[in-house]
Amino acid sequence: MISVLAPLPVLMPLLGAAGALLLAHHPRAQRTLSLLVMTAVLSVSVALLFLADSEGPTAVAVGGWPVPLGIVLVVDRLSALMLVVASTVALGVLVFAVGQGSADRDEDTPVSIFHPTFLVLVAGVSNAFLAGDLFNLYVGFEILLMASYVLLTLGGTAPRIRGGITYVVVSLTSSLLFLAAIGLVYAATGTVNMADLAVKLGDLPEGTQVLLQSMLLIAFGIKAAVFPLSAWLPDSYPTAPAPVTAVFAGLLTKVGVYAIIRTQTLLFPGGALDDLLMWAALATMVIGILGAVAQTDLRRLLSFTLVSHIGYMVFGIALGTAAGLAGAIFYVVHHIAIQTTLFLVAGLIERQGGTTSIDRLGGLARRAPLLAVLFFVPAMNLAGIPPLSGFIGKLGLLEAGVADGSALAYTLVAGGVVTSLLTLVAIARVWTRAFWRPPTQAPAEDTAAAAAAAAGPSGDGFAPAAEDGDLTARQVAWRRHTRVATAADPDIAPAASAVRALRPLPGAMVSATAALVAVTVALTVVAGFLYGLADRAADDLVERTPYIEAVFDAPAAEDAE
Repeated sequence: MISVLAPLPVLMPLLGAAGALLLAHHPRAQRTLSLLVMTAVLSVSVALLFLADSEGPTAVAVGGWPVPLGIVLVVDRLSALMLVVASTVALGVLVFAVGQGSADRDEDTPVSIFHPTFLVLVAGVSNAFLAGDLFNLYVGFEILLMASYVLLTLGGTAPRIRGGITYVVVSLTSSLLFLAAIGLVYAATGTVNMADLAVKLGDLPEGTQVLLQSMLLIAFGIKAAVFPLSAWLPDSYPTAPAPVTAVFAGLLTKVGVYAIIRTQTLLFPGGALDDLLMWAALATMVIGILGAVAQTDLRRLLSFTLVSHIGYMVFGIALGTAAGLAGAIFYVVHHIAIQTTLFLVAGLIERQGGTTSIDRLGGLARRAPLLAVLFFVPAMNLAGIPPLSGFIGKLGLLEAGVADGSALAYTLVAGGVVTSLLTLVAIARVWTRAFWRPPTQAPAEDTAAAAAAAAGPSGDGFAPAAEDGDLTARQVAWRRHTRVATAADPDIAPAASAVRALRPLPGAMVSATAALVAVTVALTVVAGFLYGLADRAADDLVERTPYIEAVFDAPAAEDAE
């Protein structure tokens, strides 16, 4: 059964993207098709997870080519779990995007391009998780790169183009390094199949192994935003539309983390670079969270926390033990859901308040209590407040570090505790300024300008961006007009704030965000089952034999049918 279902998480989004492109002039049908495809992908992913947990790893040789010559898709507990979480958040983001497009009447976003590109992105993510060889993993990354660049630059505004150029240059650098590493691996071993490499790499000289491992780690470290390869992320992600930023933050960096987990455990289990990974994890945690504390824009703050908490995952990987890997897997699942949800909430905050600058917001808890709840729950989860899943994941990682017993591991434990406390400080600052502070204490000019721009000159309403460069000419003119008017008459501010408070948030956007908040709470409710699944996945990774045997026993796709 797995052999039949395994290709579907890749094939269905690709076929759906083709169908969505054909329906470019029928927006409602296009949206319906996209939602149906994502629902089907989630259903298949859940089935794959159930089967992988009950039957163990299974592989399928696509096209009937014998292993290790052809493409092999491998479904084990780790890849199936990642598929489920990725498809869950992708479906939530898609519903949010559909609601945003309907509310804004698609004035500034070419939705005919968004839906097929989004589905191609999902196909790339699925392909990366299922890839059983390095070259197919590379193909998955390239699909991600093409789709993400289109999504990042939707609307064609100057800030988005600048952010997109930074992103694509960094990603291409990583891809070139990855491709060079694949060439060297093939030259040294005659194969790129990961199960075959797990057997053959051990016969290479130690220096050759370290070189190959280093090149792969650098390539994946760039994609995962591991310090010092993370400077590109806070400048790229915040410029994109809210749904795009959310799916990028939730998924793209985790594909890099997944690649590190897979290669470190399967190809290089000796731990030659584990100490270096430990130091990288510590620097990622501490420097990332210090950057977050210094931010006054919510999206940039969340981008820095995203970088910082990648350090927890790298910490678990670097420990190399079953306990460390289980904690890392659990934390990856938790962080995908939490980070995606928080970026969607940031989109709602920008829509309600006209900005994501926490210095220009105020009184959101009173004017929009539901929005306050939607922010508070995942924010506390991110900070690791007991008994939420963030606390459980961090506790598992810290216990694994203590069990390791080395001085470096204890240093990482201390760094993890400090990072968690500083995350709480950063989140508390957002809460006190944007939600708890009375709106009269926010700068009047910015508040009035944002509120009047949100209402629009005709009162029809639209969602302004954080910068004039993200607005249409009509919106820019009106925003500048309101700034002048407010400077001349400060009494405009209370009236404009009242108008903004009465402007309801679109139901579909709120519902999608609330559903993902419910998912983050559910992670706490089912934490025992989820951690048990992570433990079993970690045991498979450490043992390696189930994966290798599954690949070499892989049936051909036509035989499975």
